Amino acid sequence: MKKIRLSKVLKWVFLIVFAISVVASFYFFHVAQVREEKSFINNSQLKQDNPLYSYAKNFDKLSKKTMEMTNQSLKQVAWYIPAAEKTDKTVVVIHGFSNSKENMKAYGWLFHKLGYNVLMPDNIAHGKSQGQLIGYGWNDRLNVVKWAELLVDQNPSSQITLFGVSMGAATVMMASGEKLPNQVVNIIEDCGYTSVWDELKFQAKEMYGLPAFPILYEVSVISKVRAGFSYGQASSVNQLAKNNLPVFFIHGDKDTFVPTKMVYENYAATKGKKELYIAKGAGHAKSFETDPVTYEKKISSFLKKYEK
Repeated sequence: MKKIRLSKVLKWVFLIVFAISVVASFYFFHVAQVREEKSFINNSQLKQDNPLYSYAKNFDKLSKKTMEMTNQSLKQVAWYIPAAEKTDKTVVVIHGFSNSKENMKAYGWLFHKLGYNVLMPDNIAHGKSQGQLIGYGWNDRLNVVKWAELLVDQNPSSQITLFGVSMGAATVMMASGEKLPNQVVNIIEDCGYTSVWDELKFQAKEMYGLPAFPILYEVSVISKVRAGFSYGQASSVNQLAKNNLPVFFIHGDKDTFVPTKMVYENYAATKGKKELYIAKGAGHAKSFETDPVTYEKKISSFLKKYEK
């Protein structure tokens, strides 16, 4: 009799715990992937004492054309800024999680200074682009391919660089494993993660003190059903293993959001020529801000080395 009662108690305990984990999983999916302002992401405007303030202000003076396309049944929006002098060189600049092209003005000016046309898209579920579910670079990688194809349609002589920061960096690394136009000549990634699974597992522990099991497994299943991809599937490492383009890897040595150790795994995975820059004293997505002069020199040197 006591065994039967104990069995019933354990059954109810299991059902309650399971119900709680399911509810928690839907909550964390909402936090991670549903389009809305994220309280843990700082999107404030650059202050005047920020080393990148002048870059952003100079960018605001540039003439910008709005470009649109439809891919994956969603309208996507970008800015296009022509170079000061006519050139075939164009860089596609991809922003990070819960940011937009508005947050990439300093990078836009950097590449404009270097003589490039600049294309700055809003990712799915960001900025002016459509979509309600954030793709963490995996769904966005297909848009990067499409933007590159559109640039080639407009100018078959294009020489295209893919550049991204944080989630944008993961986006361009994930795009590296796809069939890109031959006019894409190199890739620059700044502080991208190895995979969505690795990053969200790290953040679950850092932000909530939670292990991966069971909630992250459940959230990944929800993502597969609703967004079309599981977190393990969305892997920069696996995509880089199919890449033969030159890649410049950048990461701050004080990055506690996307741990610095991830850059070494990404670096090891790529099959093409590669370079690595670890920015001393730089936190997450702060390598440019921490030392703008060195950052610009490193990028300029890489681009000159791997232009066609």
